[in-house]
Amino acid sequence: MSSPRPAVFLDRDGTIAEEMGYMNHLSRFRVFPFAAAAIRRLNQAHWPVIVVTNQSGVARGFFPEELVRQVHERLRTELARGGGQLDGIYYCPHQPGDGCACRKPKPGMLERAASEHDVSLAGSWVVSDRYDDVRMAHAVGARGILVLTGYGRGEYDWNRGRWPRQPDYVAEDLSRAVDVILKEPR
Repeated sequence: MSSPRPAVFLDRDGTIAEEMGYMNHLSRFRVFPFAAAAIRRLNQAHWPVIVVTNQSGVARGFFPEELVRQVHERLRTELARGGGQLDGIYYCPHQPGDGCACRKPKPGMLERAASEHDVSLAGSWVVSDRYDDVRMAHAVGARGILVLTGYGRGEYDWNRGRWPRQPDYVAEDLSRAVDVILKEPR
């Protein structure tokens, strides 16, 4: 039996794809042009790549859960065109006040993915444009990279002085974050 290996967990909106607020229609979904190549590089280096995303628009009634499935199907298709592949996609459909264990920054999606994919959270990476995701990474022994796409630049410029712990790295975008991950020892 193999021992668990670390993975790279990616936020969806603002990290892999453009931040659109509530993605309430498939026509609004836009994958960043560098995302497929960045994920392909992780695949080639044998890193499991797993998406974890909050999608509270479902619980708020802004869009049906079927739209989340359609967006994820489109995401997989567009990444595959560029040679990138995801090992899993996990999403939380709940609102912040619902008290679920899966809504980031709670680690429920990470823990579920780790269990289902034989992944060790210690030594893993979380890449996101939101500081809450970096906090989540630190809470489970993973390293966190804040990307400056999506909400990242604003979060970094306006809020970093209040953060109790800084991200392990700050990168311009997912491609630069992958550069960091591939240079670091596992």
